[in-house]
Amino acid sequence: MTHDISNSAAASRTEGEASRIDVAVIAREVTRHCAAYRDPVPRLALRQLANTLLPYLALCALMLWATASGYGLPVLPLAVPAGGLLVRLFIIQHDCGHGSFFPSRTANDWLGRALSTLTVTPYDSWKRAHALHHASTGDLSRRGTGDIHTLTVREYLALSRWHQLRYRLYRNPFILIVLGSPLNFLLMQRFPSGVGLPWRTAWRDVLVLDLCLVAVMAALAFAVGGIGPVLWVFLPVICVAAWVGGWLFYVQHQYEETVWEGAEAWDFHRSALGGSSYYVLPSVLQWFTGNVGLHHIHHVNSRIPNYRLQECLDGHPTLSQVGRLTLRDSLRCLGLALWDEDARKLIGFSRVRTLQAA
Repeated sequence: MTHDISNSAAASRTEGEASRIDVAVIAREVTRHCAAYRDPVPRLALRQLANTLLPYLALCALMLWATASGYGLPVLPLAVPAGGLLVRLFIIQHDCGHGSFFPSRTANDWLGRALSTLTVTPYDSWKRAHALHHASTGDLSRRGTGDIHTLTVREYLALSRWHQLRYRLYRNPFILIVLGSPLNFLLMQRFPSGVGLPWRTAWRDVLVLDLCLVAVMAALAFAVGGIGPVLWVFLPVICVAAWVGGWLFYVQHQYEETVWEGAEAWDFHRSALGGSSYYVLPSVLQWFTGNVGLHHIHHVNSRIPNYRLQECLDGHPTLSQVGRLTLRDSLRCLGLALWDEDARKLIGFSRVRTLQAA
């Protein structure tokens, strides 16, 4: 029996290695295809900026006016479309950080910094952290920067009961997304987060944004007769955007068949294509989220502007089949929390109890 199990495990490893080689070959071929879509198109960029920024500002102005006039409760539902537009603005800022929204690096940086006063996200610090995330996605030896902390099964079982409890609380969807996402945007990003920037540069980036936010809030409070209406409008809008953004960031890499490798086996192209999801969303949600569901393409080539991702997807049949997640599929991702190095997939805590019993 032991001999059979050993042979089975060896065969499984051989098949897994062959599969990884095949995926790496496909990933490199897809990379060549994606390179053709990396050039920004100023006309499309300006159109996206106009059809996102102008409706967002108009909707916020309407909400502020209505709240200051005593119609606070009726405007709360408007926080949903406003939050969706803020997510779309964040995607534009995200593209600026990759240098992909406009052809000009200077234009990207200045637009990204300007939009940071709306997304409340320090542009230069976040750009640096996100670059590290792209450079290390799927590498077990470089976890922790710009991603959701994920332990392997062996690492989890080696922890004390107290530290296991802490990790389980951290991975609880309510704490991670419902509480954690707004807390991150509203509070944690008000301080330098140690993302590789020199300390003075990080402080300058965060402090300048914080001062700008105070100035904008003060000006709006003066215009509408108090800080109350301003907070009543923008806190719900930012929370909605944070919840949507937190969920999207979660499902982009936290799905069952994602890819994690040790440093010796890690391959950038394989991890980019196989470790990032293709989140299939209804067209209206894909519009509000700036095509971010096509995340596998973005990781294969981060220089592709978000407004060209669909064009790239349509141009290669493989891209519509890899890492595919529907809305229903994504709900099952909520129970995943640990990387099983033997099964080579993400599993939930209930599965760990079964493994321990076995």
